[in-house]
Amino acid sequence: MKRISTLLLMGIFIGTLLSLTGQAIGASSIAVTVDTPPRTMHPNGSNADANLSVMSNFFDGLLQRKGSEGKIVPALAERYEHPDLLTWKFYLRKGVKFHNGNPFTAKDVKFSFERLSNPEVSEFINTGKSIASIDIIDDYTVVIKTKQPIPWFANNLHQVYMMDKESTEARDEAEVGVKPIGTGAYKFVEWVKGSYLRMVANKDYWEGAPSIDNVELRAITEPSTRFAALVSGQSDLVSGIPVELYEKVVKNPKLEVVARPARRAIFMALGNEPGSPTADIRVRKAMYMAINEDEIIEKIMRGHAAPAAQIPDPPTIGYNPDISRLPYNPERAKELLREAGYENGFDITLAGPNDRYVQDEKIAEAVVKYLAKVGIRAKLDVKPKSIFFPEVSEGRHKFYLFGWFDGTYDMGRSYFKLIHTQDKEKGLGEWNAVFSDPSIDALLESTGSIVDQGKRRKVLQDLNKMAMVDKIAWIPLHYQQDIYAIQKGKGIKFQPRPDRWIVLKEISK
Repeated sequence: MKRISTLLLMGIFIGTLLSLTGQAIGASSIAVTVDTPPRTMHPNGSNADANLSVMSNFFDGLLQRKGSEGKIVPALAERYEHPDLLTWKFYLRKGVKFHNGNPFTAKDVKFSFERLSNPEVSEFINTGKSIASIDIIDDYTVVIKTKQPIPWFANNLHQVYMMDKESTEARDEAEVGVKPIGTGAYKFVEWVKGSYLRMVANKDYWEGAPSIDNVELRAITEPSTRFAALVSGQSDLVSGIPVELYEKVVKNPKLEVVARPARRAIFMALGNEPGSPTADIRVRKAMYMAINEDEIIEKIMRGHAAPAAQIPDPPTIGYNPDISRLPYNPERAKELLREAGYENGFDITLAGPNDRYVQDEKIAEAVVKYLAKVGIRAKLDVKPKSIFFPEVSEGRHKFYLFGWFDGTYDMGRSYFKLIHTQDKEKGLGEWNAVFSDPSIDALLESTGSIVDQGKRRKVLQDLNKMAMVDKIAWIPLHYQQDIYAIQKGKGIKFQPRPDRWIVLKEISK
């Protein structure tokens, strides 16, 4: 009896330990800290890269991106065909199961794509509205037809996640938004919003069980607090290392820094509303030449950025190597303002987020000071991203700091969001409520039917030159650098992705 009692107590102790930690004794575990929290567990409920990153661990798309260059490869679709400009035929992977045991079939694909047009559960509304029909040929073959040609349609499918039709329809949306059920490499355990997210390896994952069994992910937006979690050993892997603390991390013998050039460009969006000062290209050019970007990189970014002359980065179709930055020249800027009739300057408000991009508020403050030196009186209006981005979409700002990288590696998609004249009915100009140019719109719309990659690259490069050089629709600043740190001595193998996602199946320990 005494032996039985001892064994029983040991069993209770181990069970209690398991319930507290959510992980098995001896199982591999990792604590990850990121700089931006997920907003929702709705897989397509946010198109922010921070949310997509987290969802990539619970869900899969028909395709996925892998490798240092982000190559598009099969996922839930083993292959696809594109027989004409409007038709996409997908052959689905057999034997895949959702975390609840339900098989993945074509009905789930149809259901998932149909949900995209519902603004209550999706921020991929443009993708949803672009679809004309979805036909199930059999359980593992589905045909999607778009209303208009979309050359980058397949390139976007790594971030359009597939859901289980049966369990989603059986639950209310509130539960779906907090308890994800996908086909991904990790299963959901617990989410305390604003605190932590726990997940466990999916041992039956179609691509093979991931190396790490248990993961706890925490989001700490405040840089110094995030740094403290790293130094104290509370976190094994941390993203978004603050540039001002970079040297301290490098000098810490317990830590290893991993960095790579970021795809995200930081730039200033400008309006050209008739009658406003910035309607005159000479004014826009003057503002561009008034900003000392080299100094921003040196003093504010601490050298952890590269000057940008355009928004797309080199891997993106549309990047134009012939575009160069305008030189910093405040005297020429003053001359241009005089020529445009603004010798005494003018008043303008510069808006921006203070918690989204690296040093975003300090960059905005610097821009205000540079503009003041040429006579432009800019009032600073920075605020949390949760307030700022809806205001941009609503057209409340005419001059603002923004950041962007194209997830499809095809700038055509981004141009429709960033530079096309805003048309909410058609889902155009989502992040452009300030600039409008018919010639840009016309050239952009002509790219929809260009599927030949060589021709497409040339037209998008021409469009890029028109926007960046001929029209000066934006003032480019720099490309960020992605900086991570990991604890030494724990055997963590981590390679940063170009999209900055933390895809846990790609990490080993």
